[in-house]
Amino acid sequence: MSSRHALAPARSVDDHRQRIENLLRPLTERGSERVPVTAALGRRLAEDVYSPLDLPVFRNSSMDGYAVRADSVAAVPVTLPLAGVVAAGNRGETPLPEGAALKVMTGAPIPPGADCVVPVEDTTSDGSTVTIEKSRTAGNFVREPGTDVRTGELLAAAGTLLHPRHIAALAAVGLPDLPVTRRVRAAVLTTGDELMPAGTPLLPGQIYNSNGIALAAALTDNGVDVVSLAHSTDDHDEFRARIAEATAAADLVFTSGGVSKGDFEVVKDVLTPLGGEFGSVAIQPGGPQGLTVVHGIPILSFPGNPVSTMVSFEVFARPILRALGGLPPIASVDVPLLEPVRSPAGKNQFLRGKLTSDGVRLIAGPGSHLIATMAQADVLIDIPVGITELAAGDTVRVHPL
Repeated sequence: MSSRHALAPARSVDDHRQRIENLLRPLTERGSERVPVTAALGRRLAEDVYSPLDLPVFRNSSMDGYAVRADSVAAVPVTLPLAGVVAAGNRGETPLPEGAALKVMTGAPIPPGADCVVPVEDTTSDGSTVTIEKSRTAGNFVREPGTDVRTGELLAAAGTLLHPRHIAALAAVGLPDLPVTRRVRAAVLTTGDELMPAGTPLLPGQIYNSNGIALAAALTDNGVDVVSLAHSTDDHDEFRARIAEATAAADLVFTSGGVSKGDFEVVKDVLTPLGGEFGSVAIQPGGPQGLTVVHGIPILSFPGNPVSTMVSFEVFARPILRALGGLPPIASVDVPLLEPVRSPAGKNQFLRGKLTSDGVRLIAGPGSHLIATMAQADVLIDIPVGITELAAGDTVRVHPL
């Protein structure tokens, strides 16, 4: 083996994960940006947000019914002349005549002079008069301004992860955009002469490039903005050009392929002289791994087999990326195995599994190429280093996918 392909002793999964966390922790300080409220779902507020107005904005009816003075319906039944109809969106400037009623729709302004609403189900009407069957007191079914929130009150605190309920409140007070923490910006760069884009007829020896699309989807799903998705052949000059573009555009770069012990390891060949550290981690699948910093931009290099790429992301990158994005951690759980498993000595094996009400069952074998089968799994089964056999019924830790 040539010295340029020499691998350092295998490090543990925990050690490699910690190295990645240390490398990415400076990305905590990313500043903020303003985004339209329509694009703020899942973002984290960078500042406290206060209401610029009262809600409700004006006195309005909470029911379809009739706006009246409470003293005019104190004795019921009573028949009152109808003075008109006030619809939602009406400016509500027409005062209520003495001894009359105005028909109002839900959300319509309460006309000047009225102090309560009689719901339509407590009345009968012939179109020109209305008979009130049930008396009401002042304030019944009237929404007063500011009873939901007042001008200057806190609507959402800095650090809030915005869910649909927050978006509803922020939109209701008319905020067009919001201050949010800027997301981590990532570039994805796949490598390999054999990889072809979808829709291209395959020639012998070629396969479709799933890793780039899969990594981009995983990043997006975990609160990261993918700003570049590119591919390089195994040509060193082309890879250098693609890496330069990726590091110029992103806070963080992911590569797949070109990190093992073969003759065409373009990622290792190009990045090692730039300070890249390539070696083996005691994990299956996904043993060959690389870490590099170029112009201050971290580059995480995963192996090229599709399952190895995805397991590497789930085990090493997802936890810290979710923390950086302010997303809640995804909790692991302990469940019984539904069948026996074997694991290689000296490896932390991650098998694909399917959770059931009784425990977890295996999905296919450990092969790092079985990407279509992985789609049927919903957890990774974590078999620690030092355990080579487990029986059905033994407890294992699983990580939701």
